[in-house]
Amino acid sequence: MIFTVTASLLGLLALSIPVGIVLFLLGIGVDQLFSPFPLLRGLGQVIWSASNSSTLIAIPFFVLLGEILVRGGIAERTYEALDKWFSWLPGGLIHANIGTATMFSATSGSSVATAATVATVAMPQAEKLGYDPKLFSGAIAAGGTLGIMIPPSINLIVYGFLTETSIPRLFLAGLIPGLLMALAFMAVTVILCKIKPTLGGSSRSFSWSERFGSLRHLMPIIILFFVVIGSIYAGWATPTESAAVGVAIAFLIAAFNRGVSREMMCHCLYGTVRITAMIMLVIIGAYFLNFTLTAAGMGRELKDLLTGLNLSPMGTLMVVIVLYIVLGFFIETLSLMVATIPIIVPIMTGMGFDKVWFGILLIVLIEMALITPPVGLNLYVVQGARKSGRLSEVMLGAIPFVLVMVAMIALLVAVPAVALFLPDIL
Repeated sequence: MIFTVTASLLGLLALSIPVGIVLFLLGIGVDQLFSPFPLLRGLGQVIWSASNSSTLIAIPFFVLLGEILVRGGIAERTYEALDKWFSWLPGGLIHANIGTATMFSATSGSSVATAATVATVAMPQAEKLGYDPKLFSGAIAAGGTLGIMIPPSINLIVYGFLTETSIPRLFLAGLIPGLLMALAFMAVTVILCKIKPTLGGSSRSFSWSERFGSLRHLMPIIILFFVVIGSIYAGWATPTESAAVGVAIAFLIAAFNRGVSREMMCHCLYGTVRITAMIMLVIIGAYFLNFTLTAAGMGRELKDLLTGLNLSPMGTLMVVIVLYIVLGFFIETLSLMVATIPIIVPIMTGMGFDKVWFGILLIVLIEMALITPPVGLNLYVVQGARKSGRLSEVMLGAIPFVLVMVAMIALLVAVPAVALFLPDIL
């Protein structure tokens, strides 16, 4: 059954059928072919159970927060400020790409939204200043992946919802790995541009008065981060409530910068509804598929397959890591998460692995899937913003950053405290 379901999933995705619909079709197919029970009669209850959660209300709030930041002009000002601080480094403006992605990751919660934001602002500068298109666009695609690691993260909220794990602990656990990867992305850029200076274009320097003067454009993002994340850990608000507060503050900041208009708000609300509907369709479809797979015994079958390998817990973990890397080549990341988490996580926690730690490891694997072909969403987002050149250039430019993620996976496996240090002390 495992191979039948996997082959069917890949086949339906290859036909360009929307992921949420694919998951529903697979659930119906499993019910008809493998389940001894008429599970389709419970579809209404399953859909209601999957969507009736206050935790999931945080998703549209964080999506709307990102939309307001982008369309309110805050993204462009943040980018210009970081350009003044980082352009003297080997690689120049590429560091501003990574820095802007890191700051927006601390507010938007979405990888694709972060990549789209930075790409829209940065691409005109790349052509004007003569940067290598491969490394420049690859850095944007990789920097965008930080949106699902650095809190707040929509993917961590989904993981916490599916595994009944503390979302504040997950947010804390993702902070250090996310920042370490951002620094590693910048270090790799410096090394590559030292080896081949033409990759990074010409370095530029600004006066200290210009740099300090630009800090006022960074303050809105910093304030938002401390309000959203600080209110959670101070015990003043749940993640959902803090997201709502973040939306209100983002609106006030955009209004203060004269970025609010009727047209702007219509675009923000439309984008929020569209993205939230897509996410919820995937979650509900995966919830129904997992319901049918569990009834049909696939969870037991997969567990028997993994335990039948007679591997140690660490050996089993290596198999799971390879499995996610391979599946990440072909399956969209959110659907990969919601389709596998209810099956894989109980197996891993049963072998003694910490659920919070495994969640962070999984997010790194999901980040890798976002910048590896053929289904790496961030690659297509950045290519769409370029409006010229070949997609293969973005893919090649992302390779050094994929290696950074491999190194982070090895670090998390070797030193779990990288993820668990903050949750344990706080």
